[in-house]
Amino acid sequence: MLPSRWDGVERRVPDSLADLRGPATGVVALPVRLGWSGLTEFDLTNPLLRMSLYRTVITGGVRADAESYLNAELLVADWPTLRRGLGPSYRRAWEDKLGGLGRQ
Repeated sequence: MLPSRWDGVERRVPDSLADLRGPATGVVALPVRLGWSGLTEFDLTNPLLRMSLYRTVITGGVRADAESYLNAELLVADWPTLRRGLGPSYRRAWEDKLGGLGRQ
């Protein structure tokens, strides 16, 4: 039997918001291993594209991806909306580990 895709979700969450050093502006290009099913380039000025990028990295990436592609300030600002598009395992793991996200 294959492991659940939710196994180890908490290990993929960075230790703190300060570890998220992704860009706050411009276009982010994801590698094919993350963007395999759709877009691979995301304009951060477009809120829908930015949330799509963040959802893709949170649900399909590893900790190093989150640290490279996600920006702490943007994540905190978008979290109230973004969290609704994530499964409960992801929401819980990110909110439990990164207290600055809160449970809104």
